[in-house]
Amino acid sequence: MTTRHDIALVIFDCDGVLVDSEPLSMRVLLETVAENGVHIDPETAYELFLGRSLSTIRSLLSADFGVDLDEAALSRMRENLYATFRNELQAVSGIQHALDGLALPYCVASSSQPERIRVSLGVTGLLDRFEPNVFSATMVPNGKPAPDLFLFAARSMGIEPARCVVVEDSPAGIEAAHRAGMRVLCFAGASHAGSKAHRAILKRLEPDLIFDRMQLLPDLIVRLEEIQREN
Repeated sequence: MTTRHDIALVIFDCDGVLVDSEPLSMRVLLETVAENGVHIDPETAYELFLGRSLSTIRSLLSADFGVDLDEAALSRMRENLYATFRNELQAVSGIQHALDGLALPYCVASSSQPERIRVSLGVTGLLDRFEPNVFSATMVPNGKPAPDLFLFAARSMGIEPARCVVVEDSPAGIEAAHRAGMRVLCFAGASHAGSKAHRAILKRLEPDLIFDRMQLLPDLIVRLEEIQREN
């Protein structure tokens, strides 16, 4: 018998969950910042910027480092990023298998701009799996860690938040899912997520589960529902 807590929608983040893009994105961002005379080490950059929207990153760069990226700099960065994606971007290992195994509706809700999401998914052969259910932080007032984007995605898909599970890789995304009243599975199998320090941060945020093999996702969702029923 179905209860209101049974999972009815899977909401995927994009970068670091569907596509292994974070190291490429961070490399291009830090190169752009370096062109403005400021050098940020990758560890600091991941801590500050991972999972954040471009508008939030720009604000952090201005406030913390005195770097103001104008529209020309953003345009050059976007061109470099898309060229890098077309040459190097790969889908997260096991994602096609995971999507094939899901018996639930799913969508993508990403901090990235709509064009970047579609470029990422198009390059990796995933776009047809998600269209038209592609949601961006540009569609809501506040990006992650605010809950706005996940709530907007759930509302657009016609599912109440308590019946959604979010698949995330970033601290900001995990916090956003919690604040939206959704369960959250943390994927720590992308190439940027291997450090003990990063995993410790994720663990402190108390997602429902942390996993590093995407092909396990359908079984983990079943397990999550079983745990919910037991409680």
